[in-house]
Amino acid sequence: MSRTAARRRSPRGGRQGVWGWLFVSPATLVLGLFLLLPVVMALWVSLLEWDGQSNPFTGGRADFVGLDNYRELFTEDGLDRTLFATSLRNNAYFVLIFVPVATALSLGLAMVVNQRLLRGRGLLRTTFYFPSVTSSIAVSTVFLFLFQGSGAVNTLLSWIGVNGPNWFADARGIVWVALDGLGLMDTDRPPGFLAGGNVLGLTWFEWLSGPSVAMCTLLFLTIWTSSGTFMLIFLAALQDVPHELEEAAALDGVTRRQSLWHVTLPALRPVLFLVLTLALIGSWQVFDMVYVMGQGAPGNTTLTPAFLSYRSGFGEADYGQGAAIAFVLFAIILACTGVQRWLLRERTARLGRPR
Repeated sequence: MSRTAARRRSPRGGRQGVWGWLFVSPATLVLGLFLLLPVVMALWVSLLEWDGQSNPFTGGRADFVGLDNYRELFTEDGLDRTLFATSLRNNAYFVLIFVPVATALSLGLAMVVNQRLLRGRGLLRTTFYFPSVTSSIAVSTVFLFLFQGSGAVNTLLSWIGVNGPNWFADARGIVWVALDGLGLMDTDRPPGFLAGGNVLGLTWFEWLSGPSVAMCTLLFLTIWTSSGTFMLIFLAALQDVPHELEEAAALDGVTRRQSLWHVTLPALRPVLFLVLTLALIGSWQVFDMVYVMGQGAPGNTTLTPAFLSYRSGFGEADYGQGAAIAFVLFAIILACTGVQRWLLRERTARLGRPR
């Protein structure tokens, strides 16, 4: 019998396990009561047609409809499916732009402030991180004033010949705005192969339109307020990279770009995965800025699944559908995070394989 197995079977080891469970039981109870139990209750609500005016567990005005709330989102033609597909399209573009841009920008800022010979590093760190500690509601309100019809941004754009109020109220995507501005496509009459198709109630023209100008404004705001936090995470990881590796690479005549690609980034791979995961989850859950700056306007081009879930439940008293949207969003986040983890594991195994 091994020494480890003997310890596990000893009475002392058993008492340590009991004491361990005893110490973690308060935290486990709190997490179960305020986290796990509400999730289970919300899952039950997603199977109901409930207006929030009665107890969802005792009948009354809560009718069990099974998966009907999910069917309305995916298979049944109607406004619910169209709005849900629109929110998915908007958020997908948000994720595709926000995650790589915010990650690259925060890594670049971290590498700038990590230089030893740079003067005023403390001031730069504070400046870059300050937007992250500012209230998102306050920042969104300031941006709302900047981008309104008579705001500073539209005034500046008018100086270069861009009609600001019409520009930011345009419900078209930036892809079609650019093509229309260049005279390559008449967006009022899209080509037949784009006008056709029906994916969750949207045509290919709508799916491929790109984010609107208003959504790009939200993207700029989110990147500006999030890069500081990611910068600190990268900065802590950069300070743990052994300087011997960089010095050895410099002695071998490696350029800075080669050193970044072959020395720094491999050392930052676990932290890079963490930042990518946090950015992915945060971008799928964007809500507060949408609520303050437009609530879906113009033309539902800033509508996101998180805000649609809120509006369905608290705005239209359809808590069953609101909960269903929330769980679909949870499944999307879980799937994307799992794919990222699988890709990282595959890459690590491949790099660790002997040649």
